Amino acid sequence: MEVRARAPGKIILAGEHAVVHGSAAVAASIDLYTYVSLRFPTPADNDETLTLQLKDVSLEFSWPVARIKEAFPNSETQIPPSSCSLETLKLIASLVDEHNIPEAKIGLAAGVTAFLWLFTSIHGCKPAKAVVSSELPLGSGLGSSAAFCVALSAAILALSDSVTMEFSHQGWQVFGENELELVNKWAFEGEKIIHGKPSGIDNTVSTYGNMIKFKSGHLIRLKTNMPLKMLITNTKVGRNTKALVASVSERTLRHPTAMASVFTAVDSISSEVAAIIQSPVPDDLAITEKEEKLEELMEMNQGLLQCMGVSHASIETVLRTTLKYKLSSKLTGAGGGGCVLTLLPTLLSGTVVDKVIAELEACGFQCLLAGIGGNGVEISFSGTS
Repeated sequence: MEVRARAPGKIILAGEHAVVHGSAAVAASIDLYTYVSLRFPTPADNDETLTLQLKDVSLEFSWPVARIKEAFPNSETQIPPSSCSLETLKLIASLVDEHNIPEAKIGLAAGVTAFLWLFTSIHGCKPAKAVVSSELPLGSGLGSSAAFCVALSAAILALSDSVTMEFSHQGWQVFGENELELVNKWAFEGEKIIHGKPSGIDNTVSTYGNMIKFKSGHLIRLKTNMPLKMLITNTKVGRNTKALVASVSERTLRHPTAMASVFTAVDSISSEVAAIIQSPVPDDLAITEKEEKLEELMEMNQGLLQCMGVSHASIETVLRTTLKYKLSSKLTGAGGGGCVLTLLPTLLSGTVVDKVIAELEACGFQCLLAGIGGNGVEISFSGTS
């Protein structure tokens, strides 16, 4: 029996940075996925190892089950989810360190640690092989680590006694609400290992799909009534999220009244975006009108992000390029590089899209086309139980 899970990445449509200061933000899933396949060996395989293969970065990790038992002999399966203790984290980290990850890829160590924690917490010390591949660029603000944790959690849970699934179902299938809640909780624990103190936005969007509105710690799931397509431009410029968040806070201390107005404006934009995407769409004219409103709101949000000081020369290059074609763009996520969103209206010709992509790629950027607000995590089965 093999299970395959896929979990979508995410974008922030509106509200990044301001959300830290009490404003609302709107996040959405994108139809770019991280895939995880998981299988247990048969008795004929005579395989007593736990293996993780990261195909996109050409890394493979393998541990004899006996070595895992030796590393933490008191481990027990944990249902419901609980946080990884500091002591256990150190024990797991020692298993990861044994593989001497190349310095250039050392950032992946936390993800490998999260895998070991999730698998052993749900299945204990069993042999298995997990293979991971992704359409999401790493570290670009598109929720790649959350998609990794969600897809892992879904695959691991699907082959456990914690959820009931239909093995004979053909193609991709979704979990029920209770199972989705369990996947989300486990994925959040994985995200904590990777990021320390994640907001929970990324894993929630990846688990449930569609869109969410987030404000002051409260998540509200939204359902879009209109198709949205975005061009996502990865500037490939790395950024320090913590430093960017700190710089906005410092600017707020220097200019409290002005920045309060900025955050209030962003809150209004996020609320209007949420209202537009949820309102009925009776015909094509209504879609066009809504797209025009969203374009204006994106431009306004980008202007406010520039006021916060989180834009970057690479982002401005994308903005100038797309503006030549009368397209609206905004940074998504932390800024300072990372990714830029460009709304592609329904009536926009493919020729124009091709020209925009050609210009952006000539600048050394990576371009990805994505539908917005689709399904969350899904699974499929192959083989026999």
